[in-house]
Amino acid sequence: MPRIVHIIGAGLAGLSAAVRLATPGNRVIVHEATAFAGGRCRSYHDAFVGMTIDNGNHLLLSGNFAALDFLRKIGSEHRLVGPPAAEFPFLDLKSRARWTLRFDDGRLPFWIFDSKRRVPGTRALDYLSMARLLWGSPVKTVGETIACKGTLYSGLIEPLLLAALNIDPPQGSAKLAAAVIRETLAAGGRACRPLIARDGLAPTLIEPALNHLRGRGAEIRLERQLRAMRFAAQHVETLDFGDETVTLGDADAVILAVPPYAAVSLVAGLTAPNEFRAIVNAHFRVEPPAGQPPILGVINGTTQWIFAFPSRLSVTVSAGDALLDAPREQLARIIWPEVAQAAALPAEPLPPWQIVRERRATFAATVEQDHRRPGTRTAWRNLLLAGDWTDTGLPATIEGAIRSGNRAAELVSEQ
Repeated sequence: MPRIVHIIGAGLAGLSAAVRLATPGNRVIVHEATAFAGGRCRSYHDAFVGMTIDNGNHLLLSGNFAALDFLRKIGSEHRLVGPPAAEFPFLDLKSRARWTLRFDDGRLPFWIFDSKRRVPGTRALDYLSMARLLWGSPVKTVGETIACKGTLYSGLIEPLLLAALNIDPPQGSAKLAAAVIRETLAAGGRACRPLIARDGLAPTLIEPALNHLRGRGAEIRLERQLRAMRFAAQHVETLDFGDETVTLGDADAVILAVPPYAAVSLVAGLTAPNEFRAIVNAHFRVEPPAGQPPILGVINGTTQWIFAFPSRLSVTVSAGDALLDAPREQLARIIWPEVAQAAALPAEPLPPWQIVRERRATFAATVEQDHRRPGTRTAWRNLLLAGDWTDTGLPATIEGAIRSGNRAAELVSEQ
């Protein structure tokens, strides 16, 4: 009899675990409470803008080895697009200055000695301050580790950490910031080339994964919410889906790949992050002008990053909690003039738009919340955890979610 692996949750953590386990000898069943797979990484048709959009803009980097391996396995790595080298164009809305950070391929940062490749107004010596972030303490914040002020901070460190940690950087965990710096800037340009899903998140990350799994005999069961689990002394005995109770065999396993607030309702005594940060995204149906970069960093505005897609410009605002209660049209009218300035487009009329707000987009990347992240193993031998909120060593990112799913799959295979 094949071992049955029940994966609860069809986000990227659950899907990556399923892809790893969909091999002879395993029967993989993915249970998803909602009507769609992908979790916070999904696409949908929006009637207001009259096109398919992503719920959020997710950036991958060429050094995200787990994410790229996942895409290779499901046959969709070719759907990522980006510049041939590690380049990040920026615009300062206040001064109207534009510049492009251009990193060296290797680990040695020769780019900091070239005034045309570094942040304008900075000196090579300024970048030495970033070294203190490479070994960030697990009990200190970013603000306790480096001075969060100055041209280098506003032109590079703040945009990088705000996007990666989804928190005002001085409040963020120095340990998590260190992980970001080590895997990006310190790893050299080969690890920093930006990649985006030009055709959308679902066609790139989700639909190919579902097709891959179904082609290998895995079952995807949507609108199937796990309501409770019954525990014995050392293992999970049954899964209660309301209309069906599933009894687990001795060799069967459960990977719980749901958000932390759902996990704590299912597993008594589980400690998990319980504070979150929002991300706000704005989508405008407009043709990007010729020469518009795939991704543009924006300084001194509500807008933080502008992504260019076919017939659409999209904006991401990380740590966007202050915008959650603002009227949607008000947000659109604040953000669009910034986008128009950045893309050299008319500020009027306002094109068709949509505002998407993820209230609990990520756990709050603070020292306290990072200490609440559980490991993959649990007190029950056949129950494992996965999700970007588990102790991956990274902040809540696509890369962290996929690594967590891979780790859970490895532990199932070792049993």
